[in-house]
Amino acid sequence: MNRMAKVAIWIDKASAEKRWQYGENVFEYYLEEILAHAGIPFERMERPDELETKKPDILLVGLSGEDNARLDRITEFVRQGGTAISYAGLNRMAARLNCRTIRVKDAVYAELPGEKRLEAGGDLRALPADMWLPSERESAVEAKGTLRIGSPNGDEVAAASLEFPLGRGKLIRWNVNIPETVCKLQQGGGPVVEDGIPAPDGTGNLDEGILKADDKCELDWSLDRIRTESGMPFYALPYGDLWREALIAQLLREAGKLRLMLPFTDYWPAGVEQVAMISHDSDTNIDESAEITLELLKECGINSTWCMLEPGYSLPLYERIRDDGHELAFHYNALEADNGFWDQKEFERQLAYIRSTTGADIVSNKNHYTRFEGWGELFDWCEEAGIESDQTRGPSKMGNIGFLFGTCHPYYPIAWADQANRMYNVLEIGFLTQDLEHPALSDSSVIEPFLEQVRSVRGVAHFLFHQAHIMNLPQVREALRRVVDKARERGFVFWTGEQVLRWEQARRRALLNADDSGELTVKNAPRDLLVWAPLVEGQTDREADAFRFGIPCRSITVKTEAM
Repeated sequence: MNRMAKVAIWIDKASAEKRWQYGENVFEYYLEEILAHAGIPFERMERPDELETKKPDILLVGLSGEDNARLDRITEFVRQGGTAISYAGLNRMAARLNCRTIRVKDAVYAELPGEKRLEAGGDLRALPADMWLPSERESAVEAKGTLRIGSPNGDEVAAASLEFPLGRGKLIRWNVNIPETVCKLQQGGGPVVEDGIPAPDGTGNLDEGILKADDKCELDWSLDRIRTESGMPFYALPYGDLWREALIAQLLREAGKLRLMLPFTDYWPAGVEQVAMISHDSDTNIDESAEITLELLKECGINSTWCMLEPGYSLPLYERIRDDGHELAFHYNALEADNGFWDQKEFERQLAYIRSTTGADIVSNKNHYTRFEGWGELFDWCEEAGIESDQTRGPSKMGNIGFLFGTCHPYYPIAWADQANRMYNVLEIGFLTQDLEHPALSDSSVIEPFLEQVRSVRGVAHFLFHQAHIMNLPQVREALRRVVDKARERGFVFWTGEQVLRWEQARRRALLNADDSGELTVKNAPRDLLVWAPLVEGQTDREADAFRFGIPCRSITVKTEAM
């Protein structure tokens, strides 16, 4: 068996601290979250001398610092046979490699040839970054992909990535800051402090005077939405997930070219390809609506997540909800029209009330009306209150449903510079749409496009249905049935939010390691954990059991050890 590749992420601590001193973010730290969610083992490097002590095979350069000594170390690492990959960084190396740097202030759209996930259509939106243009005399560089400025049909501005052979190794420099792009797609380009810009076609009145998660969305109303056959607009592609896949696929390919094994854990347990999730917000708290919803869920044979708004249901109903296998969760009310307000103590007071009345050990939250302010204080509040998962990041309007935050995967959000861009210990599980067939919302024509895209990236298809609308609108009940039927046809398994949370926590605790002979060991492996090994150069697709991230992989049997 091949030796296991050593992957390191270099985030230079001294350079990061200098940025934080001036309030600048280091979203390159999100490289660690991208690899952790993909189940890929890696080490963090914070000082340049660790190149010699940790001896990585592949170095992901998040933030290196721009002094010559650090750049010389990277150059020497590559010349000695290493592979270094940078994401719109290393700008002082441009001249050394016969390139000039240009700064693009508009969003760009990337065409990545050969990327399997993009065959379904659409270029990838990315945020502005500093780009390298090689000179004509730099004949050794290999340019891959295309970036177009402003729109998928805009002028070509640069290659998506450049590959420079140096000595026995290679330097790959992306003209896209992938970790920053993923961060800002998922969490917005900055704190929510004012209303967002409304849709020009009238389908998304974000300027209604209520601060919400979708007031900060990095997508374009015109360029990033399409319409179903019935005319329903939606954000069509999970750009953030596709950028993650491009990053991971390249990493796996580069390890394979070095004839090194780079194992990773599957997103889901054996037998599960992707997950569907139904959640509800109790809002009007009418007992009859809960009873009708319980009967509908029993008919469909699924369990769901019930986000409870104060004052909630009568006490006997909570016992029925739990007995039927559903999750009881929190629905924080900060909507002024409903006598709520944005405040940590109020969040804690409402949560304490819901916990005491339901008798449940509540670990999940979704904010009423997707109310949201600032950048990360909600996640701070959740951490302090023992809320381990949030579902607030989703659409509030008919016209911005779908992948408005670029993802259908559970992820850990990143903090702002004032908290040193740490990862919050709160798993975000956003939703795609709510109350299909409600007169003011979208119709069921979006169900299949949503499921197909979620299936393509193996994420979570999360649909929200309010119990009040299930009770009052027969067409909403039928829409929920249709979601369940269409999801099952495509191999989705229905989980509650807590099930998603507990699996993600468990799989991330698994530690992959290999001895010098390549025999793999997994410590603290949860039941049904799948481990994949991408094929290395010289192996053929016939030896693969499945494709993951577009890469042929074989499943491997590993020794498990308790921690």
